[in-house]
Amino acid sequence: MNGGDFLIELDNVRKAYNVGQPNEAEVLHGLDLNVARGEFMALIGPSGSGKSTLLNIVGLLERMSSGRYLLQGEEVQALDDTALTLRRRSTLGFVFQFHHLLPAFSAVENVTLPVLMAEGRVAARHEQQARELLAAVGLSRAFDKRPSELSGGMQQRVAIARALVMNPALVLADEPTGNLDTASSDEVFALLRRMHAERGTSFVVVTHDPRLAARCDRIVELVDGRIARDQKVER
Repeated sequence: MNGGDFLIELDNVRKAYNVGQPNEAEVLHGLDLNVARGEFMALIGPSGSGKSTLLNIVGLLERMSSGRYLLQGEEVQALDDTALTLRRRSTLGFVFQFHHLLPAFSAVENVTLPVLMAEGRVAARHEQQARELLAAVGLSRAFDKRPSELSGGMQQRVAIARALVMNPALVLADEPTGNLDTASSDEVFALLRRMHAERGTSFVVVTHDPRLAARCDRIVELVDGRIARDQKVER
């Protein structure tokens, strides 16, 4: 692959906390990692291995201490906070273990929240797109329902629709099924795979579930802030 095929390029990325203090601790130790356009990748590893830190750096939520990070060919470490926010909104979608839906908002309003934050208003076309996404994730009868009226699996489907509403190049999913029972977990993961197949969106999925990791196309394992394994999944 040449550089143009990569959505994410990380070169010798390090992350330390409390720099210069007696309790300084380096969490990521010189990571090299590329994510191809259209890839569906699992990120696994024990608690404390650096998965969330890496996801936060890729998601432009935290800055790395040193190294190089190219997002769609653009070096992001030189961007100021405002530029990082705009880049994050235009390029990335997020799905978390806890869906973080606003309880007073309907499903449609929750899905359009990223649009409201980015543009200050929600146009009719955005509401229509939200309805189309909710229908695509099997919630065509839940447009006006509040989160309290939906099951956990249904709430996570709303969160997936919300992550896709800005047509991101990459969705970062941090334990997206970790709060669900096995049946709902399988359904939500199958939905992620279907959205990937239909839209060509890249996915990086953090999971502790080896069954789900095995259903990804690539598995990257972090141990103590270093990549211990990086392999394609054989079908």
